[in-house]
Amino acid sequence: MNRRQFRSGVVALVAALAMVPAVAVADSGPYRHSGRHAHAVHHGRGVPVVAGRHDGDARGEVVTPPGVPLNVRSGPGVTYRVIDQLRSGSVHGLRCTTTGSRVHGNPYWYRLAHRPGYVSAHYIHAFRTVPWC
Repeated sequence: MNRRQFRSGVVALVAALAMVPAVAVADSGPYRHSGRHAHAVHHGRGVPVVAGRHDGDARGEVVTPPGVPLNVRSGPGVTYRVIDQLRSGSVHGLRCTTTGSRVHGNPYWYRLAHRPGYVSAHYIHAFRTVPWC
């Protein structure tokens, strides 16, 4: 294989990868419950992850200190009104990821799948990648 063929192959590969949709997993939270979900994939704090396909809603666990509920807000930010609360350790469907106001330096928020509202990704341990809204 000569250089020209190699370069053409690389350009084709980059073009193909550019067509793959991007999804994100935000912070796994400061209160991660070790060993509770052996199958869970931990991604770095607020680091977007590229993945191929998305099969249904992702799920995530609320990782607040024991007995401290997580506020569900009407929009992706701390200035939106609180519309509900989630128990520490509970698991919920996550529809998509968006950005909003920062919570402990993390700008990512999850839209809940089966109820209205958004939660800060700082307090959610996502079990897999969550697509962008």
